[in-house]
Amino acid sequence: MTNPLADKIKALIKANGPISVTDYFSLCLADPQHGYYRTREPFGRAGDFTTAPEISQLFGEMIGIFLVHAWQQHGCPEPAIIAEIGPGRGTMMSDMLRVIRRLAPDLYQSGSVHLVETSERLQKVQAETLADHKGKVHWHASFETLPAGFLLLAANELFDAIPIRQFVRTTQGFRERMVGLDAGGELTFAAGVAGIDPSFLPSAAQSVSEGTIFEIAPARDAVMAALCERLRAGGGTAIIIDYGHLATGYGDTLQAVREHRYDPPLANPGRADLTSHVDFEQLARRAKMEGVQVNGLAHQGDFLVGLGLLERAAALGRGKDTLMQEGIRSAVERLAGSGSGKMGELFKVLAVSSPEVTLAPFQKKAQ
Repeated sequence: MTNPLADKIKALIKANGPISVTDYFSLCLADPQHGYYRTREPFGRAGDFTTAPEISQLFGEMIGIFLVHAWQQHGCPEPAIIAEIGPGRGTMMSDMLRVIRRLAPDLYQSGSVHLVETSERLQKVQAETLADHKGKVHWHASFETLPAGFLLLAANELFDAIPIRQFVRTTQGFRERMVGLDAGGELTFAAGVAGIDPSFLPSAAQSVSEGTIFEIAPARDAVMAALCERLRAGGGTAIIIDYGHLATGYGDTLQAVREHRYDPPLANPGRADLTSHVDFEQLARRAKMEGVQVNGLAHQGDFLVGLGLLERAAALGRGKDTLMQEGIRSAVERLAGSGSGKMGELFKVLAVSSPEVTLAPFQKKAQ
């Protein structure tokens, strides 16, 4: 089966030489004609991957509880802007709003809901999901157009889809990793000429073996900086959930997912979701540099359990049949289970605020 995006990328490389991993990443996801997010329905069983909100309503409910708690700790300012960047099908926002309406009716009544979504197709899906909240929901193509004021922001699996740069250790030191063509005209990785400022590296370049990959993400940094600037200006709290690592390190985390299976990153451009792990230490570092408080950084499992996931699951299962209870138990295990490859450990949660507040389940303010 021909792949028009692969053909387009190959033609581009033939004409101008190898392209950076960043450019390849961007083309795969956002090419106007053939990009993954322009052409695919990525979510759910029929798509390529399942996000936490699609696994169980418990996930969105816990995020809703956290944002209500943050609002209260900030002194219950009204009106508040309740926002999500990259809201998928609107499932998480729907679950969040159900909890907010029940626990904090004043916040729900006075607040407005804002979704940052570039896909018109997904906007329509979100409008259906959030039909109960007609008149309250507003859409934005960009984070910059959110209205001014106190902000409660959630971003689940946003940063992993923002392109990274990769550098590979060669005999000449670290060089930018490029995508070129092999002798048979197929896409392949190659080392380019651009180097990297050694101060970015977690340890001296000489201490790592040839072929080692280091990733940086200036575009993620820029999004984090804009988000922090916004919190500083109007006050509020943002919660960021994604898979990634707690400490900056070496390693190749570029990965493609197609039909719920890993796919070689160069095999199916535009037909597979392309992501990489988020460096949470760097996001927290950026927040501190921007003068915003880092409330805490945790594994998703610890965060959800700390917020009362198990108690809420028990309440949800009370009086239900065995099949329903088993489904709830299974969802809790998927969301919060620890161990290799489990979401509870693989996914991390970062919360940032301005001005400073103490937020559960982060026991103390991060220094």
